[in-house]
Amino acid sequence: MSYQHQKRWLDVVVASVLMVVFLPFWIVIPILIYFDSGLPIFFSHKRVGLGGKEFRLYKFRSMVKDADDLLHKKDAKLLEQFKAGDWKIANDPRITKLGKVLRSLTIDEFPQLINVLTGQMSMVGPRAYVNKELQEQTQKYPHTKPLVADILSIKPGITGPWQVNGRNEIPFDQRAQMDAEYVRKQSIWEDIVILLKTPQAMISKW
Repeated sequence: MSYQHQKRWLDVVVASVLMVVFLPFWIVIPILIYFDSGLPIFFSHKRVGLGGKEFRLYKFRSMVKDADDLLHKKDAKLLEQFKAGDWKIANDPRITKLGKVLRSLTIDEFPQLINVLTGQMSMVGPRAYVNKELQEQTQKYPHTKPLVADILSIKPGITGPWQVNGRNEIPFDQRAQMDAEYVRKQSIWEDIVILLKTPQAMISKW
């Protein structure tokens, strides 16, 4: 069986098991989000996947309802901090109180299991970037353009090499390097090792 077939079997089995194991989260988290900040429960937006094709990625909503408008249309200073921080903001004021907990445990990303089961993502792979983020980051770090080409040659993943080795503290150019190295050396055993390391990474900030 080829690596790609092995990887797809691993994706389906692991995602299916996690959907069942974490079934209580699918009941409790929507209720908590509703009472914390109302509807909608889920957040989705377009990310760049295999071959540069965009798809809609799903998460539990961890920010205020108008988070994108607040960032891009209403708060120029916040947007400046966002771009200066490699598309991250320390102590982001848009994150709800419950959202901080969901993010610290990576629970907000559970709905991406749906993306895995539908074949848009893998359990393990490079980060799924926003198209505009890729454009701006490759302008800021021109040497990463060949790396991004490698990254987009496979499906993005829920977890990956840099997520289990520093998470969001790693700047874009280093993340891109780690993801590209994963693409070049990928194997089913490497995927299993990353999956086994992921739970520890999830609770490392808690």
